Order: sequence, then structure tokens, then C-alpha cells
Amino acid sequence: MKIALLGYGKMGKVIERIALERGHEIVLRKTSSDNYDGLENADVAIDFSVPTSAVRNISTCFDTNIPVVSGTTGWLEQYDAVVEECRKKDGTFLYGSNFSLGVNLFFELNNYLAKMMANLKEYNVTMEEIHHTQKLDAPSGTAISLAKGIIENSAYTDWTMETAKANEIHIEAKRIENVPGTHTVTYNSEVDFIEIKHVAHNREGFALGAVVAAEWIAGKKGIYTMKDVLNLI
Repeated sequence: MKIALLGYGKMGKVIERIALERGHEIVLRKTSSDNYDGLENADVAIDFSVPTSAVRNISTCFDTNIPVVSGTTGWLEQYDAVVEECRKKDGTFLYGSNFSLGVNLFFELNNYLAKMMANLKEYNVTMEEIHHTQKLDAPSGTAISLAKGIIENSAYTDWTMETAKANEIHIEAKRIENVPGTHTVTYNSEVDFIEIKHVAHNREGFALGAVVAAEWIAGKKGIYTMKDVLNLI
């Protein structure tokens, strides 16, 4: 399979190595200053760029009829518009706030726990996420996905990084050198607490998941998530 890398930073380089190990060919390694020459030769594109480039990258893939997998976060206020554009152009789009296979199982665990805790008003839920200092957005897309999972399965209605009001989930975002990603969800009461946590040891899991998603989406049409890839729906 021929892959175009839209974004060639630390994640892009790890994705490249794993893709090559799995027998794929890289036809484009795009940095912010490069053009899209070579994109037309790809079977699929993987976007791990920056928030200011993501929408243009994805839209260009729609125009070129190239399926695109995107793991860039920090641009999701435009997500609905991108989905609509994908439908209008009969494109192929898979977005994931986190491509780690373990994190996507963690999402499902988080949803299930939220359902079980929904009627236990003695417990208050909070979240913490820790990432490396180069991460541009806060809270992380993964933390937002976790918060949305709780909101969809409980009486909570929103999340905040400020002091939480009633029915709000407080998210604390920390930036520490060389931390690939840690996410913790805590249900605390006066007598005990329940905590679930995912800790990434390195970027390998994120990169592998992105390549697996690209392998899965090649040749398809439509809008997908990692739930489709992992058959969790």
C-alpha cells in the first residue's frame, strides 16, 4: 500500500518506520513548507500535522479522492464542516483523537464505568491528562473524548478546565517533558474512590494504530472512527 504522510514530525517519523516495517511504501512526506506533490499516487493519507494545517490537508485529500486518516487534535470546532465536505465530495475520512489500540479499549471501559456510576450521586468525577511539553492543545483530544463518553452516559452536561460547576467534569491538563500521554478518570466520594488510567510508554502504540486504521480504510468510502476499525460498534 502507498501512504502519504501529511505531517512529518516525531509522530510522522514513527508512523513511517512502522509502515515500512509492515511492507508499505511512503510516497509523500509533507512538512508545513512542502506542497502536495505525490499525494495523487497514494492509496491512503495519514495526517498527523498541526491544528492550523489539518483542515487543509484533509480537504485536499477529498479533492484528490484519497482516503484520509487524521489524528491531529485542536481543530475540532471545524469537525462538523469537514464531515459535511466529506459527504458532499463522496470522500473517505477517519478521525481519531487517539489511535492507540489500548486507548480505544479504554474509551469503551470509560463509557461502561460511566453508565454504572450514573445513579451513584455520592461520587464526583474528575479527570487528569499529562502530555509532553510540545503538545499544542489542552486539554488533549483524548481527554475531551473521555469527557464526552461520560457526558453521553450520565447526568454530566459539560467539561471545564476551570472550577467545575454542578454537572461539569473538571479536567486538569499538565505538560511535562517526555511524557507521551497519561489519562486518568477518578470517581471520588467521602469514603473511597475508583480510578481508571491509561499510560502510554511511547509513541509506538499511537503510530501502530494509525497504520492499522490506514490499512483498514483503504478502498472504502464514508466516515469512520476507530470503533469501526476495532469492530467495537
